Amino acid sequence: MAATLKDVALAAGVSIKTVSNVINDYQHIRADTKQRVMEAIDELGYSPNLSARSLRSGRTGVIGLAVPELSLSYFAELADAVITAAERRGLKVLIEQTGGGDRARELEILRSPRLQMTDGLLFSPLGMSNEDAHYLDVNFPLVLLGERIFGGPTDHVTMSNVESARAATAHLISKGRRRIAVVGGHRGEVIGSAGLRLRGYQQALEEAGIPFDPALVGYTTFWHRANGATSMRELLESGVEFDAMFGMNDTLALGAMRVLQEAGLRIPDDVAVIGFDDLDEGRYSLPTLSTIDPGRLEIADTAVRVLQERISRRDGDVPPREFEARYQVIERESSALPG
Repeated sequence: MAATLKDVALAAGVSIKTVSNVINDYQHIRADTKQRVMEAIDELGYSPNLSARSLRSGRTGVIGLAVPELSLSYFAELADAVITAAERRGLKVLIEQTGGGDRARELEILRSPRLQMTDGLLFSPLGMSNEDAHYLDVNFPLVLLGERIFGGPTDHVTMSNVESARAATAHLISKGRRRIAVVGGHRGEVIGSAGLRLRGYQQALEEAGIPFDPALVGYTTFWHRANGATSMRELLESGVEFDAMFGMNDTLALGAMRVLQEAGLRIPDDVAVIGFDDLDEGRYSLPTLSTIDPGRLEIADTAVRVLQERISRRDGDVPPREFEARYQVIERESSALPG
């Protein structure tokens, strides 16, 4: 039979009320008492009844996370970081996929009856735009992730896209590279990761006195390995000369690297490469992939913390806030100077 509150209380040597207080994350509980209760919960495999908990406290202890697609490694690793950050705060995470930029699906998520199972939502749209900001004016705690909407009615946790892309490009320039291709551009995009990172790339070129050459921009629709590979084939077939490449995410960079090596080009001797996102797989590619760490762990921790604040306070008097994570250039073999 499933363990009950009474079983946990007996195992921990506390009252049923104390166990309930620990589960509901009440503040004024001694650390040693909380630890005993949590150990008893783990030992017995106790799982709170979310429906009953919701009726008693108005909260479920569950938050939602809506991301475009878990097949993109960045969002899979972001989800993992969110789950870890939530667990530290005694929260569980319900994950939804929005379909990789499907605006209708994203709007549907904001109206989904499944939100009744959660206390709030972390939401990372790709299909919505600034014109859709009014849809974020909802009656439940919501924290926005990503770069599609700025100045909206909700808290927003984002990364330094322009500055970090400028740093990635400047890193290649510091290695003596002057003809830097970029893979992952979206035609006509201004707001959004691709548009912002292209702006950072152009700023770094301008600061170094290097003219921007549109022929060096490889455009894609999506940011999967296949798109990076296709974009790099097109750049090579065009005959444009380049001695470095900035992949707008690691997945694109890894796909492009494969094509470069198939073409007999050496990395980094012939073409230095840097990506973006600091995915775990980049540590094990051959060569290992230089990249930008955009502060994914900080983004996850900040987003969960801010959402929990909104859940606890339900305070509409605090205006929407914007948080920007710190980034770091990580040099590995793909951009290291030969020799």
